[in-house]
Amino acid sequence: MEKVSSPEELMANIANMSRDNSVYQFHIPGKGTFTLVLQEEEQRSIQADVEANPELKVLIEQSRKEYKLGQAMSTSGMLKTFSPEDFR
Repeated sequence: MEKVSSPEELMANIANMSRDNSVYQFHIPGKGTFTLVLQEEEQRSIQADVEANPELKVLIEQSRKEYKLGQAMSTSGMLKTFSPEDFR
């Protein structure tokens, strides 16, 4: 068991976790002993999501068509239209 003495040390150890190194036990003085288990997320593709939800396929096709016709904009394009004053 490892004694952790800073948030940076804890984050560095968490960043080093992997499928082969998925359990990390550590002690934080004044708090206690912890066991952290990495549970990797399933990486689904957009194609898999579309196959699972036919409505999503229709929405994506509609969005692409509207974008090509100039009736919609990309997320980055929309973000460029905002100014700091919009968030006050």
